[in-house]
Amino acid sequence: MKPASLVQLLVHASQGKRLVMNSSPHETVVPLEDPIVTEVTSTLQEWAVLWKQLYVKHKVDLFYKVRHVMLELLDLRRQLLSGHLTQDQSREVKRHITVRLDWGNEYHLSSRHSVQQSTTQNDNSKQKHGEPCRVPVPHHLLVNLKSFTYNSIGEDTDIFFCLYDCREAKTISEKFMVRLNKNGGPRNPEKVDRLCALFTDLSNKDMKRELYIVAQVIRTGRMLLNDSKKGPPHVQYRRPYGCAVLAMSDVLQTISELKEEKDFVLKVYTCNNENEWYQIHENIIRKSSTKYTTPSNNYGLIISLQLLRGDIEQVRRENPLIFSRGVAMTRKLGFPDVIMPGDVRNDLYLTLERGDFERGGKSVQKNIEVTVYVLYADGEILKDCISMGSGEANVPDHRSFVLYHNNSPRWSEVIKLPIPIDRFRGSHLRFEFRHCSTKDKGEKKLFGFSFTPLMREDGTTLSDESHELYVYKCDENTTFSNHALYLGLPCCKDDFNSCPNIPSSLIFQRNTKESFWICTQLSSTKLTQNVDLLALLKWKAHPDRVMDILGRLRHVSGEEIVKFLQDILDTLFSILDDNTDKYGPLVFQSLVFIINLLRDSKYYHFKPVMDTYIQKHFAGALAYKELIRCLKWYMDRSAEVVRQDHIQEAMRALEYLFKFIVQSRLLYSRATCGMEEDQFRTSIQELFQSIRFVLSLDSRNSETLIFTQSCPGSTPTPAPSLGPPLALAAALGHTFPSGLTQAPGSGQGTCSLSSSAVRASPLSAALLNSFPAIFDELLQMFSVQEVAEFVRGTLGSMPSTVHIGQSMDVVKLQSIARTVDSKLFSFPESRRILLPVVLHHIHLHLRQQKELLICSGILSSIFSIINNSARETSVQEEVEMMVESLLDVLLQTLLSIMSKSQSQEAVRGQRCPQCTAEITGEYVSCLLSLLRQMTDIHFQRMMENFQSKDELKEFLLKILCVFRNLMKLSIFPRDWNVMRLLTSHIILTTTQYLSPALHKNFTDGEFDFKVWNSYFSLAVLYINQPSLQLDNLSPSKKRKILEKYGDMRVMMTYNLFNMWQNLGENKIHFIPGMIGPFLGVTLVPQVEVRNIMIPIFHDMMDWEQRKNGNFKQVEAELIDKLDSLVSEGKGDENYRELFSLLLLEKIEQETWRETGISFVTSVTRLMERLLDYRDCMKGDETENKKIGCTVNLLNFYKSEINKEEMYIRYIHKLCDMHLQAENYTEAAFTLLLYWELLHWDERPLREFLHYPAQSEWHRKEGLCRKVIHYFNKGKCWEFGIPLCRELAFQYESLFDYQSLSWIRKMEAAYYDNIMEQQRLEPEFFRVGFYGRKFPFFLRNKEFVCRGHDYERLEAFQQRMLGEFPQAIAMQHPNQPDEGILQCDAQYLQIYAVTPVPENVSVLQMERVPDRIKSFYRVNNVRRFRYDRPFHKAPKDKDNEFKSLWIERTTLILTHPLPGISRWFEVDKRELVEVSPLENAVSVVENKNQELRTLISQYQHKQLQGNINLLSMTLNGVIDAAVNGGIARYQEAFFDKEYITSHPEDTDKITQLKDLMQDQVHILGVGLAVHEKLVHPEMRPLHKKLIDQFQMMRTSLCHVLSAARLYFRSRSSLIQGPGLPFGVLRGPLPLDSCSGIKELLSRADLPHRRRSATIITSTSQGSRASRITINNTLEVSFSGAAPLPLIQMLDDGITWRFLNCHTKGVPEPEVEWRNSAGQVLAKHVPNDTDGHSHVELKLNVTRSDTYICVVTQLDIHHQINNSIKVRFPEIFPVWQIIAASLAVALVVAIAVITGFAVRNKNLNAKINDKHGSRCDTL
Repeated sequence: MKPASLVQLLVHASQGKRLVMNSSPHETVVPLEDPIVTEVTSTLQEWAVLWKQLYVKHKVDLFYKVRHVMLELLDLRRQLLSGHLTQDQSREVKRHITVRLDWGNEYHLSSRHSVQQSTTQNDNSKQKHGEPCRVPVPHHLLVNLKSFTYNSIGEDTDIFFCLYDCREAKTISEKFMVRLNKNGGPRNPEKVDRLCALFTDLSNKDMKRELYIVAQVIRTGRMLLNDSKKGPPHVQYRRPYGCAVLAMSDVLQTISELKEEKDFVLKVYTCNNENEWYQIHENIIRKSSTKYTTPSNNYGLIISLQLLRGDIEQVRRENPLIFSRGVAMTRKLGFPDVIMPGDVRNDLYLTLERGDFERGGKSVQKNIEVTVYVLYADGEILKDCISMGSGEANVPDHRSFVLYHNNSPRWSEVIKLPIPIDRFRGSHLRFEFRHCSTKDKGEKKLFGFSFTPLMREDGTTLSDESHELYVYKCDENTTFSNHALYLGLPCCKDDFNSCPNIPSSLIFQRNTKESFWICTQLSSTKLTQNVDLLALLKWKAHPDRVMDILGRLRHVSGEEIVKFLQDILDTLFSILDDNTDKYGPLVFQSLVFIINLLRDSKYYHFKPVMDTYIQKHFAGALAYKELIRCLKWYMDRSAEVVRQDHIQEAMRALEYLFKFIVQSRLLYSRATCGMEEDQFRTSIQELFQSIRFVLSLDSRNSETLIFTQSCPGSTPTPAPSLGPPLALAAALGHTFPSGLTQAPGSGQGTCSLSSSAVRASPLSAALLNSFPAIFDELLQMFSVQEVAEFVRGTLGSMPSTVHIGQSMDVVKLQSIARTVDSKLFSFPESRRILLPVVLHHIHLHLRQQKELLICSGILSSIFSIINNSARETSVQEEVEMMVESLLDVLLQTLLSIMSKSQSQEAVRGQRCPQCTAEITGEYVSCLLSLLRQMTDIHFQRMMENFQSKDELKEFLLKILCVFRNLMKLSIFPRDWNVMRLLTSHIILTTTQYLSPALHKNFTDGEFDFKVWNSYFSLAVLYINQPSLQLDNLSPSKKRKILEKYGDMRVMMTYNLFNMWQNLGENKIHFIPGMIGPFLGVTLVPQVEVRNIMIPIFHDMMDWEQRKNGNFKQVEAELIDKLDSLVSEGKGDENYRELFSLLLLEKIEQETWRETGISFVTSVTRLMERLLDYRDCMKGDETENKKIGCTVNLLNFYKSEINKEEMYIRYIHKLCDMHLQAENYTEAAFTLLLYWELLHWDERPLREFLHYPAQSEWHRKEGLCRKVIHYFNKGKCWEFGIPLCRELAFQYESLFDYQSLSWIRKMEAAYYDNIMEQQRLEPEFFRVGFYGRKFPFFLRNKEFVCRGHDYERLEAFQQRMLGEFPQAIAMQHPNQPDEGILQCDAQYLQIYAVTPVPENVSVLQMERVPDRIKSFYRVNNVRRFRYDRPFHKAPKDKDNEFKSLWIERTTLILTHPLPGISRWFEVDKRELVEVSPLENAVSVVENKNQELRTLISQYQHKQLQGNINLLSMTLNGVIDAAVNGGIARYQEAFFDKEYITSHPEDTDKITQLKDLMQDQVHILGVGLAVHEKLVHPEMRPLHKKLIDQFQMMRTSLCHVLSAARLYFRSRSSLIQGPGLPFGVLRGPLPLDSCSGIKELLSRADLPHRRRSATIITSTSQGSRASRITINNTLEVSFSGAAPLPLIQMLDDGITWRFLNCHTKGVPEPEVEWRNSAGQVLAKHVPNDTDGHSHVELKLNVTRSDTYICVVTQLDIHHQINNSIKVRFPEIFPVWQIIAASLAVALVVAIAVITGFAVRNKNLNAKINDKHGSRCDTL
């Protein structure tokens, strides 16, 4: 019982246009609407989803393209559904739809091809079944003048539009004329908005021409536009004004795509010289700007264009609105491509070219106007026989435009003369010439005339050429009432020659100095200019000349013949009816000539004219008898004639000869009620016997037919008797001394040639080419069986061998192909008769691999016809014939083609044209069609026909191999899903039929591995083919495929599993060979397939365990293949779980379950990592995720599976990722892993990855060099140096000194780089990945990451959130709870960590430069620290430092950083708590270290360096110390209460005090450095720092019992050259609480001076006060001279002018010294106590270092500054060496002195640790 709702649904479906398919519980309701509409609807639904995805993926361009195409499809679908389209319109709309669907297929938006495929098949079937050739579709150009906005004329204008061919320099169309008034509107008010013309009958060839639309503007008014004096206002002249052009090439594409009119603006150019008017359009096109004037604005003619297609009647039906506007039909000057019967045209186009006239006594040249009249024989002027252009009415006369003052005017003005045919004979043209005076009267004076008749006396019209006419004198009083007075005169030179005796006393005298040229072109279907054609058409006037007239028909041009085709054919058949015996052969020959003329490509389009004539106009009822007789006579004499040209022509005309024969017989039968039917049938049978005779000649004696040449010693043979009537021989126009009257060998020797050199007989070829075309005509007179018997006998008479010659094979097969494509073959009764002979010839050619392309086309047609017939009748008999004849040879042919297409044996890369994809697809389609038609009975009979198992085996191997190639090769285009699915269905069905035979014959005792392996390989390829992966398709497509075919993967999988089970103990033969292929099948995303196939692995493990005691082969192969398959995109998380579940369930029952479970567990874990790796490698993932995933997989291969080869492969993958990300250090560490696996041995290694075959030593050496190079690029030279030493040891042991030198130099360069190049210390960040949404290798794990250069915490957080856009940033550093760890989300926890160096000893060595220490602080680090502050006790509101504890977390990584990754997983955590005091000690100590490093860096910089960082750091520390910071530490920990309550912290408090005092000292040194480098504008900041520093120091002095304040800097202690004492400079206040004794003890004074004085300055300008204590040290303050300023005032090539400027109190002494200490200039101070500014100048001429020394002896102060001066001169070598040694010596002394001073300072003892109170001083 069906549910009521379903029944109701089916009822409604049946009431609407629906169809119920598959009458079963699962019925399908299919709409009966147009399948194109259904296809578009389904496609738009799919594209809508994909379109949104394009928006999400930011594919903007494709997004808008798809949107545009979808809107077009919606519009086209709406048009189809409207139901208002004609058949032609519907066909065009469907074509547009398929084009757009195909566009979507190319962009992978859809895989639909059924619409296009079905449309193509329908089109092909129409063409194959002999549909007549189509008339070429003409084009029509609609031109609509909207306005003429060039308003400066102010007169009436005529505008002429035409189409102009620039390449041939001629006009190809009539002119379209528009008359406008002076306001720019039409003169005729009825033509408002109707100024349009349709330029008709433009062919495809015309559209490819270089066409222009030319518009000429002729004004009507005064002679000169701007001169009112030239002529009276009432006299109007036609005067040229301007011209406009538009290139069709610029607008053709635009108007072709649009369905409505498109507007264009044409600029109107005026001619500079009227003598050039006739070619102004050419000048504009050529852009000869000097010959015309460009308008000052862009206004001009505004026109709209539209391109229409189709015959004029179709255009009229489809565009009624256009024709309702009164469009002017503007024709071509010549005829269109096809002139249909009934088309009548009689137009004469007259061009007024030019004239040469005398001045006639005038002082100036004439203004000549030509008036044209058409006069009949009686002198009457014919009315309305002159057309100036379409769009305006005809006129009785035409007046040309006037060229001002020009006696040699060139008009080139074209007019049309539509003269009635009955008035054409006897009519003539008269041209009157008038001078248009510009005087007041404005007279037009007649001064001459010319004339010409339109037809000659012989009845031909005026020829199409230029004619020079005589000009006869006359005046205004001359009357032309008696036209006979001048018609007797010669009109031109030719006419003068024909009548030489002309009396001189005539009224009209010719002016010999004047001439007039015209050009005519006739377009007439009734008039001709050919004498021979005219004689034929009027043959009755000369019956005695009929023989000669028919013979001269060949000399008439083809254009004239096709133009008068109907009249010529009527004439020929009327001659035949007049005297058949006499004129029959000649008429037959003429008819053959005309028919073959239409075979020419130039006239091929006139065949429809011939067809129409035969069907509707032919009336020769008795003609068939003579045509059959002549045709048979030709064929019977074909073996006797040497020159066969005339017979070949008759064979080529066979199609239309039979059309005439059949139509003639039909006319006769209608007229006589079927009389003489038997005689007609007998004659046709005899004619076919003659045809077979001609074809049989090739197989019997083809050599003598084709080649006849003289041979030595040949003997003439007697001529046979001819017997035909001599009239026919005469009609052929030949005398036959060696032709018809002789046999082929008479008079000449006949040489026989080998068959390989023989070509096809031209006669047979012509006959075979024309033969299939007569079938349709015969079917009108005979039954289908009779015609089929005729054809079978004819085809059977052809030679069966394929060695006659290649060209004959081609002709023969082409004839067979046309036979198969004919209507005759579509009938089942005729097909059963014809099919055996057709298959016989096809089989022969396929067996020899000859003409495969033609054979494939024939087979395709046969299968297509049989497939269509199978729907109506049974085709079992025909299919059986084809299976027996073709199946085996088809398989062999396909194997041959596929092997050739894949082989590389073609010479020089050239492939056989028969091995293309096209021919392969054809034969595949044929094979599939044959297999599709086969039923159980066919397969059963086929299997029974095999004589032995070897034959069966060979067949199975062939067909399985072909099927495998179909899976591998891209036979069909990628978007042909319908074809691919059909192919899969046929293969599945066929294998189901073949499987029992395979199991029955090749399993038990006669097991054949090759056949079974071929079957398994096919099954694997079948299941994995992309076209069957339904998960990649949209739901609607998937549903349709399942409804029609089901899931073919599952069906094939069941077959595969059953065949595997049938193997039994033979399964071991496929281990491990089939593990990889079967694994690929299990990875197909189909649950049922996986459930079937995964247990096979247990079966394989079990069989190997039985045989070998283990399953190592299965294990190794499974792991290897799993890696490659997963990396290809196969497998998923569900597969991993299913794989583990199914196999573990099976293994639990085995005795070897422990090893099995271990293996399955390892494979499952491997899959986890492989899936993560694959997901990360997809497209948009970041490099960090890819690198992390690769590291995870690499470690797994090394530690758990121990697959060295896979391990090495992933090493190189990881290295490439690092290089791409510019992580050179990590790339070096990664490659170092492979280097460590190798040894320094000579063991040969095979080629691997990108490494060639080489020894292990050389591979390790190359790796070592590459690793060193990467360490260098990563600036980690310390890691590269040990490798340099390792490599150097190897080179040294091999005595390879050249390489040793190179590596040592590199090592030295690395040491230099360490000391010289700047390296940034990276930041480190701890990252926690929490939540189940993270990949396996990140999930619920924490890592420490090494940041990029200049990357801080905020930037790193943004980068990580960008890599994981769905992640949520945690705002606290606490460990997450279990809820976060197990949730389906992503949480990121990021904070900065501090590295804890491993190599502490290096960092504690004071002599080690900071550049070296900096490296060891942040490299090779495995421990990282993170501090979290918290208050353990109640928080102290006044000073939070008292209760501020630190929770210090130390993270220990699995590997040190840097390493093979920028981040490593945290292996262990350590947690400790730090007390407030310990925290304070740590903070101050770290700050001191930071200050030392920074100050040291600035001390080694140039003085003009940027000191912003130093300023900010000093300000931050000093300001914090004054306003908080150290002061808070003092309050918290130096309080008596704290000291008393924490006696255990005494040492730490003391340590904190020392660190504070050290900080004060460091700040002092920093301020001294800052003073040297500070910019003058930043002096206020420096002063502020000094003041705050004094406050800070004062504060410390009151708190500390003995404050040690000292800032130490070698730069502050200046040992002046030549001075016996040292001076310590520093801004110390007078009431300083510093420990003076300690300060003095730290001062490194020379032993020569044991006294020191402390001088303080209380005000500017006052003498410094002195305080002397014991051994005094003199210290200067504000009065001391600052660092002198050195400037280079001027310079030259050989000199420099230096200036030293300083100031101070007292006035300082200034000296210029060179580097040797020699005084070059000196300034002696005056005796003054005030401020003094001193400048000392020096002119130098040598390169040296010049020192300005400033000395103030009174205050014991000295300071200096220096400048280096270099001149561009070349020093001798010895000077360079000496200078170098001197510099080296100075440097060495300085270094030694520096170390000595440093050691002395370090060893100085503190006299009093706590110092003394301030009042002690």
